Amino acid sequence: MSITIKDIAEKAGVSITTVSKIINKKDEDISDKTRNKVLKVIDEYNYIPSALATGLVTKKTNTIGLLLPDISNAFFAELARGVEDGANCEGYNVILCNTDDDPEKENQYLSVLKSKHVDGIVFLSTALSNHSAIRELSRKGFPVIVLDRAFDDEDILAVFIDNVMGGYLATKHLTEFGHKAIGCITGPLKPKLAIQRLEGYKKALKEAHIDFNEELIYEGNFKTRSGELGAKKLLKAGATAIFASNDMMAYGVYKAVHDEGLSIPYDISVVGFDDIFLSEILSPPLTSVKQPTYEMGIMSAAMLIKKIKNEKLKQLRVEYKPTLSVRKSVAFPADKV
Repeated sequence: MSITIKDIAEKAGVSITTVSKIINKKDEDISDKTRNKVLKVIDEYNYIPSALATGLVTKKTNTIGLLLPDISNAFFAELARGVEDGANCEGYNVILCNTDDDPEKENQYLSVLKSKHVDGIVFLSTALSNHSAIRELSRKGFPVIVLDRAFDDEDILAVFIDNVMGGYLATKHLTEFGHKAIGCITGPLKPKLAIQRLEGYKKALKEAHIDFNEELIYEGNFKTRSGELGAKKLLKAGATAIFASNDMMAYGVYKAVHDEGLSIPYDISVVGFDDIFLSEILSPPLTSVKQPTYEMGIMSAAMLIKKIKNEKLKQLRVEYKPTLSVRKSVAFPADKV
């Protein structure tokens, strides 16, 4: 049978309150002799305090929740690693919830996390379907931060990247190689993230005096299969280059191009977005817009924990600037060689 606080108090000859104070590090008024006596009993019986019981005293569980849409996507896995490492550095644990970008699962997990008495939540969703749930949590003063996305509500903590600039960098690189028929595989055109990357694409076209062509746009869903389907459509439409709005869709482009018996970059040039580690080992290596993914995860955890501790934040929203990792997936179109 496991030992309880009451058992420890009896064996150490002290009150239950004294044991509770020592366990919860609220023992400034307790002598070293008494403290050592209690700690000796705790060590002897290998007592591990219940996180929930401790939380009832401290009002904190030193646990945060992380809701993300797809842990199998290496980009989200890298963000999660950053959140976990950032939280661990501050003595916090992370409960990870994989939502499959399903609003119903998101709601279920939000209920689970609240029942676990987490101290705060990092929220990451491609659809951001739960605007109202996040706003309501924030309105009630519950610490929450949105990662890799931003709400219009500037009072909600957020860590994200300049997506317009990212789309611009990717497309500008293709125009600099002389491409004019540049296809774009977008994410779902509801969240601002996908719309902003498309805006960056349009901005680069305008700057290069290239007319926007609706036929060269394919709305994907950030998954590999939609990249494959998008590439097949854009190749038929005469695209000589494709900007895929994330690397997973770019991998689908690679598959479609290979299936058509074509070559990257000589028959079709490709640029992705996210620069996850797999992009460097493709053949040829993929040129991709780089997000400081791990650092963004760490920053979101740090900001959330400051909020939990009621510490002053220098800023409520942190926007990172993307860069372009140039590799071997882009060349001049065949008629320019």
